[in-house]
Amino acid sequence: MTAVSADIIVAVDTLAIQSELSSKVEPLLLEVADVVNTTLDLDTTLRRVAELVRKVIDYEIFAILLLNERAQELRFRFQVGYPKHVADRIRIKVGEGITGRAAQQREPVLVADVKKEDGYIEAVPNVRSELAIPLIVKNRVIGVIDIEARQPGYFKEEHKRLLTLIASRMAVGIENARLYTRTTRQARTLLLLNEIARELTSILNLDQLLQRIADLVSRLIDYQMFSILLLDATGQKLQHRFAVRFHENIQLKHDIPLGRGVVGYAAQQKQAVLVPDVSRDPRYIPLNPETRSELVVPLIYKNKVIGVLDLEHTRRGFFNEDHKRTITTLAAQIAIAIENAQLYEEIASQEQRLERDLALARELQFRLLPQAPPKLANLEVAAKFLPARAIGGDLYDFLDYSLSRLGIVIGDVSGKGAPAAIYAALVSGILRSHAPIEPGPAEMLSAVNNSLGERRIDAQFVSIIYAVWDEARRTLQVANSGLPRPIYCHDGKVEIIEATGLPLGLFDDAEYDEFTFRAKPGDMFVFFSDGILDARNAEGELFGRQRVEQIVARCAGRPADYVVDCLFKAVEEHAAGVEAFDDQTVVAIKVKESPTKSK
Repeated sequence: MTAVSADIIVAVDTLAIQSELSSKVEPLLLEVADVVNTTLDLDTTLRRVAELVRKVIDYEIFAILLLNERAQELRFRFQVGYPKHVADRIRIKVGEGITGRAAQQREPVLVADVKKEDGYIEAVPNVRSELAIPLIVKNRVIGVIDIEARQPGYFKEEHKRLLTLIASRMAVGIENARLYTRTTRQARTLLLLNEIARELTSILNLDQLLQRIADLVSRLIDYQMFSILLLDATGQKLQHRFAVRFHENIQLKHDIPLGRGVVGYAAQQKQAVLVPDVSRDPRYIPLNPETRSELVVPLIYKNKVIGVLDLEHTRRGFFNEDHKRTITTLAAQIAIAIENAQLYEEIASQEQRLERDLALARELQFRLLPQAPPKLANLEVAAKFLPARAIGGDLYDFLDYSLSRLGIVIGDVSGKGAPAAIYAALVSGILRSHAPIEPGPAEMLSAVNNSLGERRIDAQFVSIIYAVWDEARRTLQVANSGLPRPIYCHDGKVEIIEATGLPLGLFDDAEYDEFTFRAKPGDMFVFFSDGILDARNAEGELFGRQRVEQIVARCAGRPADYVVDCLFKAVEEHAAGVEAFDDQTVVAIKVKESPTKSK
């Protein structure tokens, strides 16, 4: 065959190809317009682009790579004929290889034989020819359509021109779909972030919160390894507080000093760190041999780092800038939730410690009270104390005197709770320290007043009734420093003992009156604190003195302990459903009906 004949054959073949391709242009462009106008789902758009191109070129190796503008690299978004692990991993910098050159030069690149091409990137073996067409929208490259063939010279100029025409129109559809996908994803992410933020702030148990954080973050990013590290009390090291490896919770014991490793760096610098390949980052501490990529986001509360979120994956380049932005946004809410949970945990711990202390204080207070009423030949003695809180400021005591005499004390310290209880213990100690000299009631009140004056505490004072019972004479001496006036039942009537006085611990020169009563069998004396009179019902009505006197009069013929129980029962029924405001104490003594002589 002559050279002229060969040229004629090539020309005829070329014309045949041109004619065949030209006949497909108009219907093909109509299909392109249909894709651009009707499809906004990116995956669907890319798949339809691949189908349209196949109508022009019968390929077996095809890819659409989209440009990451920040990294200036092309990444596979759709492919046919590539091994999956290759497509997932490969990143092509703008300017590298044939696809990178098409993106950089902003024009199609047709290579008849890649073996003669310097810088060719081999992703699939035995490829001989390649055609790369840039996707350009508004003078901006957004990606590249790349087709490869195993035969040299497989692609023609007509293929390049037609594919360029298709790409110029499809680029608009791809960009619209990509923007729609990004906007939709961002909207879903924002809704999810809002939902997560609301849920996290409602969890106050720290362990439950950390578990829930791991679960919710997995809805945003399909991580394989996840850890939450919190800064210790010294602020010098990060401690693993929670960790998940391949969906299983594990315990990690090692601490990481601030500034060391990727997590330490992120915490120290107060900025998120995205590491596409940990093997190339000198900061990485190789604790997990499976890890290939890592994303670390600091948890910052009131401009102070409290810990970090650490996400890891076995695939290089798994995490991207969208992941980083999303987790950074969420981290602010997570930091608040963790701080709240830690504060609640601390308060709960303090409350438990306080409850233990109060329980011990309550036990000690009741042990300071007489464990049983004194046994006397001529006198029944009954007493009961009910604090408004765990511990209270009321007190009662019985002090032994010589010659069968008994000191009887009932007191009410100002205030309530622990301060009142401590002050009551102080008063009780002072009373017992003066008991050996066996003072009379008025003398005892003056002595206690002087002692408290030497240890004066602002706004603290105590009201006391002190009485001395003489078994042999059956007499009772009484002095009062501010408690409600006691009741004396005798001869079938109720008498008010008009004993009053100033509280102890306020005035140095206070003086106290002393009353003496010669009692007969059946006579009864009842002493009580303000808490009995001031008990209120749901309507705010006080229990009041009149009710006390009526109950005492009604029960005058009964034993002393019966009178005490009746008073407390009546007060409880009156104030049912209302929290007690003040401590309640009652002491009752009754002269026995059949006295015996003291020895």
